[in-house]
Amino acid sequence: NRVQTTLMKQLALYVVLYSPIQMAADLPRNYQKHLDAFQFIRDVPTDWYQSIALAGEVGDYVVFARQAKDQQDWYLGALTDENARQIKVKLGFLDPNKHYQAQIYRDGAKADWKTNPYDYVIETKEVSAKDSLTLALASSGGTAIRFKAL
Repeated sequence: NRVQTTLMKQLALYVVLYSPIQMAADLPRNYQKHLDAFQFIRDVPTDWYQSIALAGEVGDYVVFARQAKDQQDWYLGALTDENARQIKVKLGFLDPNKHYQAQIYRDGAKADWKTNPYDYVIETKEVSAKDSLTLALASSGGTAIRFKAL
């Protein structure tokens, strides 16, 4: 009765897969239990000014960054296959003259798509183009980030 990923992978798909039509990719009752995560779906745009593939291996994992059309905000989606992994991502795609609030939606330490798909953490931190982030992706997990220009 649920998708075969972590909730954070479902959020990351909003960035990774280009589609001008967005949808909640889980059962509505599961989102009702996790409305704080639903905020990312409210914020993410449906069209992009530019897109950058930052990392990936076909069939294994991918990291995409996209700049919102007519905005200064950027979004990042990272997802993995059944193998948990850590990926270091440089934020050089951000405007070097700006600072951003990174609104990070990530798998929790005990997240696993089979046994604990709804273990997640939502956190914020200030970042710039000089920074990098290490993303810990659970088995069939992901991370979704909104970089809101300050």
